[in-house]
Amino acid sequence: MQIADDRLEASAAPWIAINTHPHREHIAVENLCRQGFDAYCPMLRKRRSHARRVEMVLRPLFPNYLFVRAGAELARWRPILSTHGVRSIVRTGEELSFIDGAFIASLKAREIDGAIVRPASPYQIGQRVAITAGPFDRIVATIIDMDEKDRLVVLLDMMNRAIKVRVDSASVAPA
Repeated sequence: MQIADDRLEASAAPWIAINTHPHREHIAVENLCRQGFDAYCPMLRKRRSHARRVEMVLRPLFPNYLFVRAGAELARWRPILSTHGVRSIVRTGEELSFIDGAFIASLKAREIDGAIVRPASPYQIGQRVAITAGPFDRIVATIIDMDEKDRLVVLLDMMNRAIKVRVDSASVAPA
């Protein structure tokens, strides 16, 4: 029972955000862990195409940022600033800005094989949806494409013409 309480308390402990130099998140995490800090950089699989080759690569979910648990070692947070790969600590004036441990725990819960997995999309290509906001409010359209940023490309039938429109997934509902 005590072990479960310790885990719950550890997941609820606040974290601080660290700003890193561009493309140096992995170096900063490695050096912070070497110093005894609990560092976390959530990663996301992204598709990269270069020279006719397409591959899936790991990229930070929040580029140039990572998180460090604000535990007992928080009293000695100044060494973080001189860590290789770290640019600064996110602060409000001179006070550290804290992130709820539940947020980090929810990110870690969505990880599979070292990468954050996006929740399944409620929409499918070919599905009919009704636009619920904007100038096309109440018009029924068909989804023809979806991108990584929760945007949908829909096909509207207006004035006997098919028109492609890019809309936010939050502004549509199943028809």
